[in-house]
Amino acid sequence: MITRFITLIVSFFASIFMLCQPVVAAEKTIVFASDATWPPMEFVDEQKNLVGYAIDMVHAIAKEAGFKAEIKNTAWDGIFAGLAAGKYDAIASSVSITEDRKKSMDFSEPYYTVRQALIVRKDSNATTLDDLKGQKVGGQIGTTGYFTIKNASGLEAKSYDEIGLAMEDLNVGRLAAVVCDDPVAANYALKRYKDSLKIVQIIEGGEVEQYGFAVNKGNDETLELLNRGLSLVKEKGIDKELQLKWIGQ
Repeated sequence: MITRFITLIVSFFASIFMLCQPVVAAEKTIVFASDATWPPMEFVDEQKNLVGYAIDMVHAIAKEAGFKAEIKNTAWDGIFAGLAAGKYDAIASSVSITEDRKKSMDFSEPYYTVRQALIVRKDSNATTLDDLKGQKVGGQIGTTGYFTIKNASGLEAKSYDEIGLAMEDLNVGRLAAVVCDDPVAANYALKRYKDSLKIVQIIEGGEVEQYGFAVNKGNDETLELLNRGLSLVKEKGIDKELQLKWIGQ
């Protein structure tokens, strides 16, 4: 009887102890899609790892906001449809925030500012889009660079699934020029094809573009976490460190 009483007392205090312990919530996982063909922002390195400014930014934001980030390499031509279908929670793929895109998705606060750059071969005399009338100019389909080409008069626009394919066609003379975001242009013209390509113009006339993380309309929980983490990343200067690492001054 005494043994049973002691057992009941131990069980009672054990239950009280368990109830008093803090409840540890499971760490939330946010799945991101990224078209990793856009160096130095997001790309696949020689070891087949997803790397780049935006990739590091996602992990930094996750650490600061207290969630786990999973990033899936996703082709650009289906990336927005995949978000709408719920295949992932957010897009981290150098998506410029535009009024048209805001009609169908929500965006985080901006994490990088860009302009469109015009790249030509080093033996070209062209310095602006106006110098290329009647010639073929390439860009990645569905990007603001490609829209810039389409909106210019007198150009033959050629679309590509990946910007690297456009750069290679330019390098071998199949294109007269390529238009894309300036950090990507710098990566190709100043590093990969530094002996054959050059940047001749940062295209003015339009609004400065800003990259943001895209989520489905009404996904306020994910958006709040992204903005909280991004705010802390900027407050601590981590964004400046990442820019220096991947893009330079």
